Amino acid sequence: MTPANRFIELLTKVPLFSACTKKEIDLIDRRTETVNVGAGKVLITEGAAGAEFFIIVTGAATVSRHGQEVAQLGPGDFFGDLALLDRAPRNATVTTTTPSELVVLGQREFAGLVDEVPGFANKLLAGLAHRLREYDAQSVQ
Repeated sequence: MTPANRFIELLTKVPLFSACTKKEIDLIDRRTETVNVGAGKVLITEGAAGAEFFIIVTGAATVSRHGQEVAQLGPGDFFGDLALLDRAPRNATVTTTTPSELVVLGQREFAGLVDEVPGFANKLLAGLAHRLREYDAQSVQ
């Protein structure tokens, strides 16, 4: 499997992109970059404006809110997807706990794709609705 195929597979698992075609996922993939970071790297900071989306390819990270760890992330996990849609303050801090390889998509690159591909925004809205339905189902349980 080539790295490009690996990232496409990871991107298809992101609820925001759930309504996208394979061609659209490929276009998203082409705008990503791969970043390698060491353990202890703060990737996003609670309260700071968001501008990137991340997928963990290898490695691990912790998620904390108000200084308390609330989750652990590993390969295939993603965070920051809503930052692609707006620059609202991050609601958590994410810090790597091991050396990690990440796929990163910036808001600027993503916005260019939304502007260039007709109908892409509608697919994102469908994906966002899917994500909200999942969240709603989890909160009811």
